Amino acid sequence: MSVDLSRAAAFLAGHGRLLDRRRFEFAVGKGSVERVLAALDGYRNSDGGYGWGLEADLRAPESQLGAALHALEVFEEIGPATTPWARELCDWLDSVTLPDGGLPFALPMADPTACAPFWAEADPAVSTLQSTAFVAGTALRVAAHDPAVAAHPWLERATRYCFDAIAALDSAPHAIALAFAVRFLDAAHERYPEAPPLLASIGRFVPATGLVPVEGGSEGETMRALNFAWDPDSPAGRLLGPGVIDAELDALAGQQQEDGGWAVDFASYSPAAALDWRGYATVGAVLTLRRAGRLSLS
Repeated sequence: MSVDLSRAAAFLAGHGRLLDRRRFEFAVGKGSVERVLAALDGYRNSDGGYGWGLEADLRAPESQLGAALHALEVFEEIGPATTPWARELCDWLDSVTLPDGGLPFALPMADPTACAPFWAEADPAVSTLQSTAFVAGTALRVAAHDPAVAAHPWLERATRYCFDAIAALDSAPHAIALAFAVRFLDAAHERYPEAPPLLASIGRFVPATGLVPVEGGSEGETMRALNFAWDPDSPAGRLLGPGVIDAELDALAGQQQEDGGWAVDFASYSPAAALDWRGYATVGAVLTLRRAGRLSLS
């Protein structure tokens, strides 16, 4: 199944955020780091964090952890290029880290309009594995090419919290937390000797199919193999059955819609968020297929 990049570009032109249009351009070799970062700058706050709907269902202007994840994803994508904004984001993350080294699910917001309840109602005084793993795991992937992130003391604090929280698991965490924890350990695998045995341990909660229903989510919402890994030869990929990732990559390529974009299987909390998520999913599909060698850019 082939992907029509011209239709994907047309979908983003009609429906995507400027940031996702710039990310797409860069992913297919037609953009620049400078253009991507200029688009990301619109979501950046003076404290070094990110808000303003960078996380589509968290539209408050204040810097938030969900937005930090998406900013770090951009910093990973532009590698091997770096930006001082990545170090400054780590400074901000350090400032909101709780005494145990973890991050809360979300921080307070003055106006929760159009924000998902799970963001708006989160307890800012309680650390969670999900939020700490999704930020620290992506930061570890940025650290692979950015020495300032690799050396930042916040990353070590967050990593240690995640190791301790994963080691303490005696039952499967929520499906989304499980996916982020596996991806965190995959990113930490070569850098920390603690990561391989912890990945083997948490791997008992990952079925060979990679299919884990999302409790409390939309009907049919499921974490799938590509939420855990896109490379069957990676440490996380080896938790899955033979051929599972290849089959999921085939399916992903075939999920391009008639309008050129990709869809998501979870609920959005505003009309704007629904479009934002589709643009994000479209860029994500292109990046995943490109990284897996399934996308020809010629």
